[in-house]
Amino acid sequence: MEIKFKLNRKDVVIDVDPMKRLLDVLREDFHLMGSKEGCGEGECGACTVLLDNKPITSCTANAIHANGKEILTAEGISEEPEGKLLIKCFDEANAVQCGFCFPGFLVSSYSYLQNDGEKNLDKIKTALSGNICRCTGYQKIFEGVMMACDEKENGE
Repeated sequence: MEIKFKLNRKDVVIDVDPMKRLLDVLREDFHLMGSKEGCGEGECGACTVLLDNKPITSCTANAIHANGKEILTAEGISEEPEGKLLIKCFDEANAVQCGFCFPGFLVSSYSYLQNDGEKNLDKIKTALSGNICRCTGYQKIFEGVMMACDEKENGE
């Protein structure tokens, strides 16, 4: 089936089984390796992407779900001003250790910055609650997002 959608701000068309997992389409057909398969059940957040500006786990979505929609992956977000800001803040907060979960946290944090952006620890924890990290203990990740909220608010 031919599926048309916008991927990282570019129009794309692919002939693919509509039931193929979106995660596999992104990795195998578009060679976007940021989204990772952690659990394969939508529980860990390592495969998080934005579908029409809403975070979803791409391991639980099928290719057909992208038809006519807009997908933004960690690779696309890393090119956006707020994405670059988040990466800088995560780096300054030493929030990334092994890096496996980082793309999912970047996507969820970007969504938070776009849709709320308030420097509020409880709101940030809720926004990132679908992402699991086994290395950092989360505090440095939260600090990185709060730092990005500050910098965005102050226009830095």
